[in-house]
Amino acid sequence: MRETFAATVIEAMDRDPRVAVVLAAISAGMFRSTAIRHPGRVIDVGIREQAMIGVAGGLALTGMRPIVHSYAPFLVERPFEQVKLDFAHQDVGAVLVSIGGSYDASEEGRTHQAPGDVALLDTLPGWTVHVPGHPDEVRGALEAAIPGEDRVYVRLSGTSNRASLPVGGRLSVVRAGTPRSAGVVVAVGPMLDRVLEATADLDVTVAYTSTVRPFDRTGLSALVGAAGNADVLVVEPYLAGTSAHEVAAALADRRHRQLGLGVSRDRELRAYGTPEQHARAHGVDAEGVAKAARDFFLV
Repeated sequence: MRETFAATVIEAMDRDPRVAVVLAAISAGMFRSTAIRHPGRVIDVGIREQAMIGVAGGLALTGMRPIVHSYAPFLVERPFEQVKLDFAHQDVGAVLVSIGGSYDASEEGRTHQAPGDVALLDTLPGWTVHVPGHPDEVRGALEAAIPGEDRVYVRLSGTSNRASLPVGGRLSVVRAGTPRSAGVVVAVGPMLDRVLEATADLDVTVAYTSTVRPFDRTGLSALVGAAGNADVLVVEPYLAGTSAHEVAAALADRRHRQLGLGVSRDRELRAYGTPEQHARAHGVDAEGVAKAARDFFLV
């Protein structure tokens, strides 16, 4: 996903003189030749994440289209005040592209982990959030975002699904349940393959999205109506329950049950390990999702 991001942005810089890249040391080597070809449009501020956001906000105020990139905690959490003021409060746009996800860089420790990034951006108005599940979806999300003027967050991952799906903001049915199914499972981004494996023996509708904000409330309402059961399980690659309020809003007209799986809210995992070990510890590997799904749908 990271290589696709760089290639797509470089192509956009060659086409569109508004596009500028703002970095804080991370991935600077990927844009070295582009910086020579487009002087002044690749800006590396060094390890100064707050300045990175401030510079991007200033560029946006002049009519440029800044693309800002770093690890998720350095892009969203550390400079959050600048994200709030220099983009949201000034009502200007940018494309923020993160790597690292919740625990992709587990060997680097907690400083490089950001399971709360999407929930944090959720406190600000007007953000579109893409969580691609495949490198081809990265290209699609960026090609849609770069020509615009709005605020967009693209959350890249080290984990990919086997195949890409269309990027359009709507929930896509990957596997349909019967009209008397147990309910609906929403898989976000790179969680799809493990969700399909985990629910293979359950009569549920599995839907997919790589765009979580705005959330497809209308689509979820329709899927629940077709499923005949208003039980919804959302599996997200970040903080568990991040989209719970979206599900509640989508199904406000009917009684429903919901469960959110993701990185645990009540457990601080103080370990390095591998991303696979972190997923297992938080119950979002295929085995953990299967157990949670059975316990939820088969009560």
